This record gives sequence, C-alpha cells and structure tokens, in this order.
Amino acid sequence: MYSSDNNGVVGYTDMPTYICDESRKFYVVFGDHTRTFNIATKSFSILDNVKVLKPLQRVSLRQLLFIISSWKKEIPDLGYARHWKIAKEVKLSLPIKPNANSDKLAQIDFDFMENFISQLEAFRLSQLEAYLLVTGLKDYTLTAAEQQALADFENGKVVWGEYNLEKLFGKSTRGKRLKSADRIAGDLPFVTAGEAETGVSAFIGNQVEIFKANTTTIDMFGSAKYRDYDYGGDDHIAVVHTENLNKYAAIFMTSAIHKSSYTGKFSYSRNFYAKDADELNIQLPTSNQQPDYSFMEILISAVQKLVIKDVVRYADSKIAATKQVING
Repeated sequence: MYSSDNNGVVGYTDMPTYICDESRKFYVVFGDHTRTFNIATKSFSILDNVKVLKPLQRVSLRQLLFIISSWKKEIPDLGYARHWKIAKEVKLSLPIKPNANSDKLAQIDFDFMENFISQLEAFRLSQLEAYLLVTGLKDYTLTAAEQQALADFENGKVVWGEYNLEKLFGKSTRGKRLKSADRIAGDLPFVTAGEAETGVSAFIGNQVEIFKANTTTIDMFGSAKYRDYDYGGDDHIAVVHTENLNKYAAIFMTSAIHKSSYTGKFSYSRNFYAKDADELNIQLPTSNQQPDYSFMEILISAVQKLVIKDVVRYADSKIAATKQVING
C-alpha cells in the first residue's frame, strides 16, 4: 500500500489494485505532496494523493531510475502543496545518441542510462563493502555467547530489574536554546526535538556546550536516541551521560530509556525535561542485583549481526555479479 505522506509503503493488502507481472514488471508511483518517486516491482494498491504511472515502452529498471532522478530535479519543491500539475508539464534533460535523427524518442540514449546506473551501483557497492570491512560489520556469524543471549531473551530467561536513571548516570543535562537566525554554519551536529534526520536540525560553528559521543538524548516528546558522535543540543533536549558504557550497552540503554520515556505523556503542552530524565525508572537485565551490562553488550551485538546479515549477503552477491560481468 503506497501513500504520498510516508514516501512509500505504509501498509499491506490482500487486494492489490495494480498488478506487477511479466506483462508489466513495474510502475512508477509519484507522491503528489512530497515529490517522491518510487518504483513498484510488486503488486500494490494506493492511498490518496498518489499518482500511478505506466511506462509507455519497455525500459529497464536502471533506465527508469535515471529518468525519474532527472525528472525530480525539474520539479520545484512547493512544500506540502500538490506537485503533479507541475510535474506533468516540466521538461527534463536526458542523454541522446551522437548523430541522432529527428525522431526525439529514437534520440534517447537508453544504453548510456543503463551503463551509467550500473557503474554508479558498482561504485556504491564497493563503498559499502569497504565500510563493512572497516567497521567489522562484514562478520555476521553469531558467537556461542550471542546465540545463548538471543535464546535467553526469546525464551524469557532474562532476569529484569528496575533502576533509576539519575542513580545510574548522574543528573542529565539540558541543552541551551540557539535560535535558527543565530546559528553559524559549521561541522557540529546540533540536535533539537523531532524525528526527521534523527533530530539533527543543523550543523553549526557556534561556541556551544559539546556533548560527548556515546550518549543518549531525550527530546521534548520523550523520544530517546543514541548518539555516536559529539554534538550540541537545544533546550528541548536532555542528555543522559552514558558515555562511559560500552557502545552496545549504551545502545541497549537508549532502547530501555525510550520504552519508559516515549509513552505519549509528553507533548507540546507538557515537555520532557532533564528533571524528568532524572526521575525516570527503566527496566534492565540484572545480575547480582546490578545492571548486567555484559549481557546487554552481547545481545545488541547479536541483534546487529542479524540485521546486517542480509545486507552483507546482498552486497556480496551483487559485487560477485559485477566482477563476473567485468571479467567476462
């Protein structure tokens, strides 16, 4: 189920309106309010404010990606207004063949588009492979300890205890207001309330308090997020000082905090502040009446491997296919 509001799939249905099969392998789905293009390769239905486009001639998926990328560049951003009226009238630039004849459709160099997107895909895949190697994420094989941690968690064998956040990490810190007009462009991520861009509203060069990486922020709505980088924060942000924890334990902690803080209790009329963080009680795995940080580390490491497994397999298969084409 496609919707304009969420830039893509928002649900699933057993009664698709548009069928993708051998006769028509894909459609282009345009979000009227958001200017977003999606290529549907499986049968689907749509909600309001979505336009469905059918290619009039056979084009490949890569060629279609090139076309819609060029198309979107020509559509002005009107905010939440409707864009289709303009989108269907704009002219877009596409590569043409050398010494092409007067037939405009015949002039279009679809082979160039195919090769360009293929090369771009190969480049991005090589970047992904390098990133996975550098970060150690390419190894997705679970250790015995990780398998045991997952089994204990899934089978309800983990012992849980309740802990006060201030007693674990000391008082939380509130950020300070910095108006948009006063922000100087720079390299420091500046965190505010909201889900978009994980709350990073700007990159600033102002002299502000810098919070350490490996900490947790809680915004005015109670939404907690893990930060693996140094950052600044405005007065709608509370910082929980988890910087001395192992990275995986800190990620687990963020999840536990979010579960307790993001309950719908906080809103524009009732903001979450640092004092609320200090009063927060969270549930954590326990060993000998103390938080079991070792278990948290092992469990999150296991979850990360499960999540990255399909990404690594996809990258490996695509890279192997690319090398096969290059080597003949």
